Amino acid sequence: MGAQALRLLASLTTKRESVDYLSAAVETAFQQHPDHEIITSFPGIAAQAGARLLAEIGDDRTHFTDARSLKGFAGAAPVTRASGRSLVVSQRRIKNDRLAAVGFTWGLSALNQSPGARAHYDRRRATGDGHAAAFAYASRRIRSMAVCGSSAASASRATASRT
Repeated sequence: MGAQALRLLASLTTKRESVDYLSAAVETAFQQHPDHEIITSFPGIAAQAGARLLAEIGDDRTHFTDARSLKGFAGAAPVTRASGRSLVVSQRRIKNDRLAAVGFTWGLSALNQSPGARAHYDRRRATGDGHAAAFAYASRRIRSMAVCGSSAASASRATASRT
């Protein structure tokens, strides 16, 4: 092998080791967070996706007043514009791309791990929706249920800690 190829391999090995080290550090820090158990209880969320989700949403529970505002921030909620007799519903273009990416991978994982998510996807496909539409409906439903469940669990945990 040539000298240049050997240097490239050495460089790639170093970068891979750095990624492995940082990945382990992220998982360790995420496991110490108080919401770790809640976030990883959702179907399709493991340590890396949960850490990214928490990093993008943040710890401040008052930042998002309801599930709708969080879905808008993630780009999962459509934009509705109404004027007079016209009503236009379109896809949100301005969003948090990192949070949207987590939502997409979360939806794919949930379809494989959650029988309920798979059943919802299959029902949508049976009614004539294409893959993209059925996946979007299933993903939105999973995220809505998770956000509402997370808010309820956090509120009950906060109430329990006050007593």
